[in-house]
Amino acid sequence: MEQVTDANVLAKARKQQERFNRNALWLQAHVPTIYSQHRGKCICVAGEELFVADSAKEAIAMAVAAHPEDDGWFTRYIPKQKAARIYADKW
Repeated sequence: MEQVTDANVLAKARKQQERFNRNALWLQAHVPTIYSQHRGKCICVAGEELFVADSAKEAIAMAVAAHPEDDGWFTRYIPKQKAARIYADKW
């Protein structure tokens, strides 16, 4: 593990986190539509825009081509079947 104290590196990381947060908020605002229309697909959100493909690699390539300045993109696989999921951090 390395502790980063360089102000320029920290500023760059903050900007990237801001872009990620904007993309995540955009996804949350559109979840019902996206999840109902793209089950079984990989999605990538960049530039507050959706990119859909059969693989994460393809979705990322489309997103980066459209928004090369947005390094706050992320991917997600939308399961084919809607199901309840239980997440726990302790047993």
